[in-house]
Amino acid sequence: MQDIQTLLELYGGWLVFLNVLVEQAGLPVPAYPMLIAAGALAGGVGGWLAVWVLAALGCLLADSAWYVAGQRYGGRLLGLVCKVSLSQDSCIRQTEKLYLRVGVRSLLVCKFLPGAGALSTIMAGLTGTPYRRFLAYDVAGSLIWTGSALLLGALLRDVVGDVLALLDTYGALGLALLALVLVLYVSMRALRRWVLVRNLRRIPRLAPEELLRWQAEGRTPLVVDVRAGAEDMLPRIPGAIVVDLAAPLANLPPAEPPGDIVVYCACPNEVSAARLAARLRAAGYRNIWALRGGYDAWERVAARAP
Repeated sequence: MQDIQTLLELYGGWLVFLNVLVEQAGLPVPAYPMLIAAGALAGGVGGWLAVWVLAALGCLLADSAWYVAGQRYGGRLLGLVCKVSLSQDSCIRQTEKLYLRVGVRSLLVCKFLPGAGALSTIMAGLTGTPYRRFLAYDVAGSLIWTGSALLLGALLRDVVGDVLALLDTYGALGLALLALVLVLYVSMRALRRWVLVRNLRRIPRLAPEELLRWQAEGRTPLVVDVRAGAEDMLPRIPGAIVVDLAAPLANLPPAEPPGDIVVYCACPNEVSAARLAARLRAAGYRNIWALRGGYDAWERVAARAP
């Protein structure tokens, strides 16, 4: 671990800039510990400020790229980013709910929430937030996030030095134990998700083309949107009603069995839609489908329809 201290002393801000840029670009390379170490080892106010500015610049470059990508690719990009999450359905729903409830102000705190940084900047582009407004809040949020770590390192300079010395002595063993704990945690979460997806496979899927054909023929199923915040800013399938995934079934409009119900979401494997469909089946409804591919798949098919 002495190598980390030596690198920080030699290259300081540029090493932190690269670490922050890579993490904010989406790679699993935590930058906060490096920022804390840099705050503890920075030489004087000038060195501290240089690291702060370069770290914030790394955030800004990565976030601007996510913003532009969100404008161009929208919901499909949200799904792609959330595929690396162990809770893919809640990943999208929670990010949408946070941004649509708080708006661009969420950029002030999103970097403190695991996985929410890139997703919130994508939401800014997706919802058409003006770039100047996005830039102002993103710069402020980046300075708050990076500054908090640097300040923490400066305040705990002696503790950080002791930790680096301890890691230098027992680094190999400590890293091995940490890696083992991480592998066990990821394995358990992945197993739970595999069981959930497998159990929800019994819910039949309806292709977007089939839904469009039904509607063209005059067959009008009850279409249910379970995406977070869909009632506010997100486009919906015409005629769809918005239902909170956790809301009581009594809040649904009357649709007596055997009426057709199609549920859609914006998450991988249609997990959120299948979960509501499973609840409806348990309540006595039978003609229920989860829309394969969710809203994004329907939108692509509808755009090609004559």
